[in-house]
Amino acid sequence: MKIELNKELNLRSIEEFIRVMLPDKLEDSIKYNILKNEEKITITVYSKNLDREIKFEYENLGEKIEEQELAMSKIILLKLYDKNYSWGSLMGVRPTKVLRRLLINNCSYEEARKILKNFYLVSDEKINLMETVVKKELEFLDKEHINMYIGIPFCPTKCKYCSFASYEINGGVGRFYNDFVEALLEEIEIMGKFLKTYNKKVSSIYFGGGTPSTVKEIDLERILKKLKDNIDTSQVREFTFEAGREDTLNVEKLEIIKKYGVDRISLNPQSFNIETLKRVNRKFNRENFDFIYKKAKNLGFIINMDFIIGLPKESTEEILNTIEEIKKYDIDNLTIHSLSFKRASKLFKENQEREDIDRVIIEKKLEKLLQEKSLYPYYMYRQKNIIEWGENIGYSKLGKESIFNIEMIEENQNTLALGGGGISKIVVEEKKGIDYIERYINPKDPALYIRELKKRCQDKIAMFNKYR
Repeated sequence: MKIELNKELNLRSIEEFIRVMLPDKLEDSIKYNILKNEEKITITVYSKNLDREIKFEYENLGEKIEEQELAMSKIILLKLYDKNYSWGSLMGVRPTKVLRRLLINNCSYEEARKILKNFYLVSDEKINLMETVVKKELEFLDKEHINMYIGIPFCPTKCKYCSFASYEINGGVGRFYNDFVEALLEEIEIMGKFLKTYNKKVSSIYFGGGTPSTVKEIDLERILKKLKDNIDTSQVREFTFEAGREDTLNVEKLEIIKKYGVDRISLNPQSFNIETLKRVNRKFNRENFDFIYKKAKNLGFIINMDFIIGLPKESTEEILNTIEEIKKYDIDNLTIHSLSFKRASKLFKENQEREDIDRVIIEKKLEKLLQEKSLYPYYMYRQKNIIEWGENIGYSKLGKESIFNIEMIEENQNTLALGGGGISKIVVEEKKGIDYIERYINPKDPALYIRELKKRCQDKIAMFNKYR
């Protein structure tokens, strides 16, 4: 799209908005006229293809809106082309941050709702969801602590929809497994020494990946023992382990993680339709899954299950059947994802066709399930290319919310990340509701992680020390 501006704005940001939100308008030419004073901002835009000009005028909201002129330059395009999305102009991953920023800048919930509806064009339904989630998040957000993430970049097979740091344990990269474990043990020791000098304690620990339960029993115990011996866990409020796949689990592994203080796990069927799981290269044995689930319940773990709506060739009836099957499990958390085609996933490269599913029926069935199980939304995020402009939502029983998920999605706490593909973050407040975030990424590739371990630890420590 050819874009003409009468003042300097972030053109690339506007172009990205058009690419994602208005992909059928890329051949048009548009011309902006932007006027701003202390009271209001007025933007007009003309479309050559439509031979149409419209105006968008709104009070100058100051610090309540980040780069209001730029935001309005995007929003007016939805008005120009008569596009109505339930999330309005909110294209970003973390829409709840927009609401939190308004609240931080002294908006009441009523004022914030008006801005979300009349300025950002968000539907009442999504505003209600945002408000519910934000009110719950505010009970937990805590800048006085940090969280710790430990990435295990191995899986038994690579799911076709996956874009995370993950390599098949029996594939070529699997030959680095033993050396990866040794490197991770060393990193835990190095970062443990650093944390003894750091001014913030760890409040949550999360093992992700990959599939952490791919690790052999002997190595699992070594890693957790090293963590216990080197990391001060006296202020840890939750310790999560993604035991996502039943084909990586047994009773011994569950007993090991329980022994070292893990109190919540994620068992992730993604679907209860075996044929769907075969299509995405994911093995699943329902009998073993039920056995592992019962053992985990007996051991007292808080249990989350993940499911994905929109998996390849999965029909509305099959999705409804999965929701019906969930009723059989007394879970504490339920995370519902809408399929997103990630560029790094095999599915993105193979086929991006979407099954025509009846989302209204699915959502009604899901709503009934949530009511029956007393599960309430407590965190959410969105993704580009997500199916039907949906969102990913975590639900939980009251008191069973995942602190790590909240802090991670809201990017509120500093994150110290170890292992393969872990992303460490320093969050520095620049002004009310706007944070500067500096990141340091561990290599996904186990060979590179092993080779560069010492230097990467030094660089990471330097980043944390810079912002003490």
